[in-house]
Amino acid sequence: MHHLEHLTILLAQSDDGTGVSWLETVQKGGAVGYLIIGMSIVALALIVMHFVQIRRAALIPPDQLEVLDDLLSTGDVKGSLEYCLAPENDSYLTRILAAGLTRFQKSAFGVFEVKSAIEEAGEDQTARLYRSTDALGVIGAIAPLLGLLGTVLGMVGAFDALPDSTASIHDELSRNISLALVTTLLGLTLAIPCVALFTFFRNRIDALGSEAGMEIERLTLHLESAVPGAAPSRPGDPRMRPAGPPTPAPPTREGKG
Repeated sequence: MHHLEHLTILLAQSDDGTGVSWLETVQKGGAVGYLIIGMSIVALALIVMHFVQIRRAALIPPDQLEVLDDLLSTGDVKGSLEYCLAPENDSYLTRILAAGLTRFQKSAFGVFEVKSAIEEAGEDQTARLYRSTDALGVIGAIAPLLGLLGTVLGMVGAFDALPDSTASIHDELSRNISLALVTTLLGLTLAIPCVALFTFFRNRIDALGSEAGMEIERLTLHLESAVPGAAPSRPGDPRMRPAGPPTPAPPTREGKG
């Protein structure tokens, strides 16, 4: 009971401005607290980076859509591929479309294989975006565990101080209880926004990936007009069989006179 009253007095002093500051409170977290603070700095950098990278203007630039639409509508497949491969035009959109245009040019039946090439490239580029957010998810999962580790360390230290009958037992208990509570607070404070933003970025990747798929499908419709003449027939198509010699007309009988 006496220990509870002592803790209440410490909290009251903190509220009226005569107690410890927030910085001093964070410092009471010890090595685990400093580790969580370091992870929070890394998480903040990742969040800012993802907000810059995972947006429509960065993944599906409107100016690139306009240029590629103009090039493909005129049948300039080679110019479109060169535009997509240019380093200054590197984006989620151009990397996927470049795979389809490359397959279109290199394969005799490229017009039929464009879709599969684009789907493979789209899955690969989307997986790369997913992997870039994994670090944020790992931080969100580890932070509460580190807070729990600090809590256990603090409680162990508090129980170790109980048998001590010296006058410093109150300071030792206060220090260890502060370690237990502060690390839990820091871990949860870091984990909650990290997990929420990790889910937000994943959903945003899915939404932008679907939008990019529709835009690329619209662009690839121009490839049909890039093929001279009618669409190429598949192997074995009866229309591709060579014409044989003309069938002779059946002989006619001459009437008997």
